[in-house]
Amino acid sequence: MINIIWLAMIVIGFCFAAVKGNIEVVTQSAFDGAATGVTVCFGLISVLVFWMGMMKIAEDAGLLTKIAKLLGPVVGYLFPDVPKNHPAMGYILSNMSANLLGLGNAATPMGIKAMQQLQELNPDKQVASPAMCTLLALNTASITLIPTTLIAIRLNYHSAHPAEIVGTTLVATAIATMAAIILDRYYRSRVPRTPMGRPKRKQPPQAETSVKG
Repeated sequence: MINIIWLAMIVIGFCFAAVKGNIEVVTQSAFDGAATGVTVCFGLISVLVFWMGMMKIAEDAGLLTKIAKLLGPVVGYLFPDVPKNHPAMGYILSNMSANLLGLGNAATPMGIKAMQQLQELNPDKQVASPAMCTLLALNTASITLIPTTLIAIRLNYHSAHPAEIVGTTLVATAIATMAAIILDRYYRSRVPRTPMGRPKRKQPPQAETSVKG
């Protein structure tokens, strides 16, 4: 669906440019946009590499383990239907830790791994389980202590104070996370609770009985 929307926007843009006689403006904008995208990517790489390196140092130093232990009770409350020692828990904790540091690129692989593990526990493979919905909500609205990617973009565009958004981002993401948790709890309360990984057993068909007169 997203691909159709983007294609429609591009086609409509070209059609309007052709009608207005500004097709060369569209062509120039396309090349300028490509050049800007490459420039921004190079600016992001240096900052992301730095923070991912810091994350690796924190992992080797045991800091991520301490963060995971600190988040353990919270994750256990948010994902009551996931066994405590299941591999999904480790990926969920890694995803949340990376999001706390604003490392969305590092959090994404952990989120995908967590989804794969949660899918294995999902009794209905055609419908997302409550735990999968919770993970998606938290990953999208994750509270962020250091908005690394945004700071990198602001640095790339020569912002005088690139880190001044830290406080604002923290408040905004905290409100978004609380809203996500509240809505998640609300919708969970409306779904019948069944142990994850244990689909409802189908009742065997009752044998037909005939009454002889």
